[in-house]
Formats: sequence, structure tokens, C-alpha cells
Amino acid sequence: MRLSWALLLLAAALALEGTVAARCPTPCVCDNLRAHVLCLNGNLMAIPSTIPQLTKKLDLQGNSFTVIPVGAFLATPYLTHLDLQRCKVERLEEGAFRGLGRLVYLNLASNSIALLYQESLDGLSSLQQLILEGNRIEEIQPGAFGHLGSLTVLDLRANALVYLPDMVFQGLQVLRWLRLSHNALHVLGSEAFTALPALRRLSLDHNELQALPSETLARLDGTTRLDLGHNPITYVAEEALAMASLKHQQPRAAGSGQCPQGCACSPDFRHGSCENKDLRKIPWGFPRDTRLLNLRQNAFGTVPPGAFPGLKELVSLHLQSCSIGALRPGALRGLESLVYLYLTDNRLSTLAATAFEGAPQLAYLDLDRNAFTRLPVGAFQLLPNLISLHLQHNAIRELAEGDLAGAGGLRWLYLAGNAIGHIAPTALAPAKMLEKLHLEGNHLAEVPTASLWGLPTLSELKLSRNPIKRVGDSAFLPVASSLQHLYLDNMGLEQISPGAFTGLGPKIRSLYLESNKMSHIPDMSNFTGLDILNLRDVPFHCDCQLLPLRRWIDKLNLRIGATCGSPAEARGLKVKLSTTFQTCPGWGRGKAGGTSPNKTKAASKPNKKKRSGKSPARGFKKSRA
Repeated sequence: MRLSWALLLLAAALALEGTVAARCPTPCVCDNLRAHVLCLNGNLMAIPSTIPQLTKKLDLQGNSFTVIPVGAFLATPYLTHLDLQRCKVERLEEGAFRGLGRLVYLNLASNSIALLYQESLDGLSSLQQLILEGNRIEEIQPGAFGHLGSLTVLDLRANALVYLPDMVFQGLQVLRWLRLSHNALHVLGSEAFTALPALRRLSLDHNELQALPSETLARLDGTTRLDLGHNPITYVAEEALAMASLKHQQPRAAGSGQCPQGCACSPDFRHGSCENKDLRKIPWGFPRDTRLLNLRQNAFGTVPPGAFPGLKELVSLHLQSCSIGALRPGALRGLESLVYLYLTDNRLSTLAATAFEGAPQLAYLDLDRNAFTRLPVGAFQLLPNLISLHLQHNAIRELAEGDLAGAGGLRWLYLAGNAIGHIAPTALAPAKMLEKLHLEGNHLAEVPTASLWGLPTLSELKLSRNPIKRVGDSAFLPVASSLQHLYLDNMGLEQISPGAFTGLGPKIRSLYLESNKMSHIPDMSNFTGLDILNLRDVPFHCDCQLLPLRRWIDKLNLRIGATCGSPAEARGLKVKLSTTFQTCPGWGRGKAGGTSPNKTKAASKPNKKKRSGKSPARGFKKSRA
């Protein structure tokens, strides 16, 4: 009987294995023995629906999901590891990870997530490591981590955080390491780190803290390591030196005022919300200690002077989709702690500087999807702390001289999806600290080289989806010393001149050239620091002129997707697999697979520096010379 039962189980297992194998999605590789599925760099626009149900490790790096919808992984409840790095994710819908109660590792690094909602991470009760490094998270709603009771490591490095509200990490009872390095933090709620009893290491280095936040840090009774380097701290209070002995927290002043009728107020999180209440007038009477106010999806039309009386502690104000056509002078008067202002999806076409009077701490201004035909000239004169400006999907036609006057501290400027056809040479000059410039989806016919002078810290430039047909010599020379990420994809680009990349080299970490029309590209052998190189959907002419590229990509331990568009016998083949190069002069000295292409000093020099975390380039050997 036992033998029959064992045979029955074996037959069932084999049948299941056959079913699982049959369900493997076409662009993926499924290892059923180890329950691993890899769908790397497959241009997937949605999570595949036929991933084997018993999969434990799922790697989806390098795809294009944009949004992770509700219940995206309900069909794979046994997942323990999920990797979504570099997937262009912009939003995690509330409930996106429901059903993943076994997941212990989630990597969402290098995406474009801007906001963590209260239930974005709902359902991850077993999660131990959460990696959110390298997104553009500007705000975390308190309660976002409330369901992550098993989390031990939370990595929020290299985001766009300026402010941490009270109780933002509530629920992380076993968190041991909180990584907040390389943000722009300069305001910390006094109870931001309350309820982290197991925290042993806190990394706050490379931020904008000007004074030691001793009251905030006093809540960290068990922390043994605190990283505070690279902050412009100019003052350390005497009591901060004894903060380890602080055991009593000062009682918080009680908020006053009743919640307006029809709205909801949370004293624990200091939130107020009147979302989608069909209001025609901004309500008054919120508690004076309100930190976040959500008024989105109403029909205010206008924000009058003094619209938010008594809210001196307000940090985040949400006015999205409120049919706002005018922000009157003094509209934000008295909001002396305001850091985030969201005015997305309204009808604004102009703004006066006086509209921001009384809100000097404003750092994030979101004006996406309004009716601007040009930047609101002079509007930033009263915003000395403005760091991030969103003006995407408006109707801006040009950037003129003086448009950014007063925006001397601006770091991130988002202008995608406008109609910009011209940028004056001095238009960007006031923003001398600019780090990210997003110009994708505009009407630029050439790289705006002249306007890039005077931007010594620009590290990311996006020109995707502009009708730029040719990139000329020294196109990026003004920012060559700082540029790390360059996007030139989906432009219909036909020619890149031999000197187009003059000055660029080891600092470049990612270069996107996919979906263009050029048949050759210039020598890039000095790009030795690349982590990402995308050459998919480019019709390369695989002749001897392309031999330097052929040799170079042999040395790269990267998936680049380069294929031949011609001649006919090579069409559709990977460049590195094409045999058309075998007739080229010098092929015998440098072909891959036979004599190593790297047996000269010149070939080996660019690869002497070993990058951490990278395996040596395939086929690479040190010079014997």
C-alpha cells in the first residue's frame, strides 16, 4: 500500500512538473528544479500571467512595468524572493503585493517611485529585506510600513526625501538597519524614529541636516551605530552630547480645533483628509498640529489668500485634481513649515511669486498636468529652498532667459511631455546646482549643448523621445565631468558623429540608445564604468566599420541587445555572434572565441579597475606584457 501511494505521489509530481514547464512564459527561463524564473530585460509591459505557481524566486529586472497593479502576484503565492530592479516602476498601487505572505526579499531599486501610499506594501508579513534605493521617493505616508512586522533591513538610499514625519516607520518592530543616506533630509519629526526598538544602525549620511537632531535621536535607545557624515551640521547643542542618557520624551502639545464636517482627522498621524468630497471651498478648522492635509479631487477653482489659517506645522499639502485655475497672492500665507505642495492635474497657466509668500521652506512643487505654456517667470523668487520642480505634461514651448530666476538651489527639474523646441543658452544658468534634467518627449531637434554650460553637478540627462536625428561633436562636453546617466533612446536618431561623446568616459554608468535608426556608433571603449548599456532595436550595419564595437562588447559583462540590421546574411543576429567580421583586416588579432581580443596592453587597460559586485568581463585576460 505504501509503495502504491509513493508511486502515486511521484506520478502526480511528474505531471505537475510537466504542467509547470509548459506554463513558462516565452521570454523567460524557468528552472523548475530550483523553482526559479528569470525574465531579464525582456521588454515586458506587464507581469506575465503564466509564471509557474510554485515559483519561489522571480527575477524581473530590466523590464517596463510603470505600474504594479493590485494583486499583481496573486498567481505566485509561494514567492520568497522578488527582484524588480530597473523596471521603470512609477507607482505601487495599494495592495500590489497582496498574497505574498512568504516573501522575504523584495528589490525595487533603480525605479521611479515617487510616493509610498499607506497600503502600497500591504500583505508582506514575512518580508525581511526591502530595497528601495535609487528611486525618487519624495514622501512616505505614515503607515506605509505598518504591515512589515518581520522587516530587518530597509534601504531608502538615494531618494528625494526632505522630511520624515512622526511615526513614519511605525510597525517595524524588528528593524535593525535603516538606510537613509544620499537623500536631502533637513527636517525630521521629533518622533520620526519612535517605535523602532530593535534598530541597531541608522544611516543619515549625505543629507542636508544643519543641526544634530538630538530630540529625534533620543528615541533610539538601542542604536549602536549612527552614520551622520557629509551633512552641513554647523551646530551641536550641549544636551545632544548626553542624548544617550535621555529616557523621557517631552509630552507633545495637544492639537486644537475640531475636524471640519465631512472630513477625517487622525491625531496619531496628524493627518487631515477631505478627499473627493465635492467641496467648492477649502474648509477651515483643522487641528493646529496637522502635518499632512489631503484635499485632492474637489472643485475649489481658486485658492484664496490665507486659505489655510493656523496650520503652521503643515508639511505636506495635496491639492491634486481640484480644478484650480488660480493660486492667489498670499494663498499659502502662514504655512511656514510647508515642504511638499502637490498641484497636479489642475488648470493653472500662470503663477506669481506672491502666491508662495509665507511658505519659505517649500522644497517640492508638483505642477504636472496643468496648462502652462511657459515657465512661470519670477515665481520662484520667494522659494530659496526649492529642490524639486515638476512641470511635466504641460504645453511649454520654450525655456527662455530668466525663467528660472531665483531657483538657485534647484536640483531636479522635470519637464517631460511638453512641446519644448528651444532652450535659450542662459535659461538653465540660475539652477547651477541642477543634478537631474528630464526633457524627454519634447520637440527638441538637437542636443541643447549651449544651455548645458554652467551646470557642473548635472548627473542625469533625459532626451528620450525628442526628434533629434543627429548628435554632433562635443554635444555633452559642458557636463562631461559630472554626467552619469544619459538617455538618448526612441528618438529616430540616424547619426552620432565620431566626436559626439568627447569628454565622457569612466563616470558614465548608464547609456540608453535603444530604438533608434543609426547603423554605426562612435568608439566608446573609454566608457569603462558602465552598469547599463542598451542598444536594442538599432539596425547596426555589421561591416568592418563596426568591428571596434564588436570587439568592445565582447569585453562587457552586460546584456546590451545589439543586433545586426544589415547586410542581409546577418540581419537579426546578435552583433557578437555575426560572422561578417571575419573578413575584416585585423580580425585574427582580435576575434573572440579563438585568439583573445584582449592580449594587448591597450585592450586591457580600461578593465584594470575591478568594480565591486561585478564579475570579470567574459573572456577577459590580463596582459602578459
